[in-house]
Amino acid sequence: MSALGEHTHHIKIRSTQMEMGSASSFSREDDFDRKLRDAEEDINRIRQQQEELERKKSELEELTARKRNFVSQQVELTERLTASITLIDRELFDMRQEADDLEQCRTCFAAHLEKVQKFNPESWTREQVSERLDKAIMAIDIAADEYDQASTHFEGTRSGAIFGRAAKQSRTSNRRVTNSEFMLNLRNGFAFNLPILVLGGLALLVYLSK
Repeated sequence: MSALGEHTHHIKIRSTQMEMGSASSFSREDDFDRKLRDAEEDINRIRQQQEELERKKSELEELTARKRNFVSQQVELTERLTASITLIDRELFDMRQEADDLEQCRTCFAAHLEKVQKFNPESWTREQVSERLDKAIMAIDIAADEYDQASTHFEGTRSGAIFGRAAKQSRTSNRRVTNSEFMLNLRNGFAFNLPILVLGGLALLVYLSK
């Protein structure tokens, strides 16, 4: 009876040991599977991070290229606009100066025209012809001289066609000096001949009033 009991006890012990060994084996397998899953998750997470970094790197490179292209266009356009503005300012200055010169030239020509048109040789008596003709010729010469000076002054400008002078692209420095001198003379008194005109006109008036 006791021998049977001992045998039964030994069998139970072995069965328990087998169950414990089996449970330990399952536990190791579960631990391995868990570690494998964790490793795969880590790999996937690293791969996603790498892909995100690559995407950001690509976006940054594209943004840098666009920025570089913008800066290049900005510099080029800035230079072109700056040069154009400078040329426009010069052109506007020349246009205003030319318009001012034309206005003064017109005033001068109008005064000459008024004087020239007043001469009427047919109305002069034989005694008046000599004196009045001298004065008339002097006035004509002065007007013609100023016309020639104006023609030279506006040569090479848009207004050159007014005097039959074709416009050119630019003026020489010497011509600018000459033109400046002419306009100075024109402003000072119909190109330095106004005193002669005034004296001649006064003498003519005195003569006619007699």
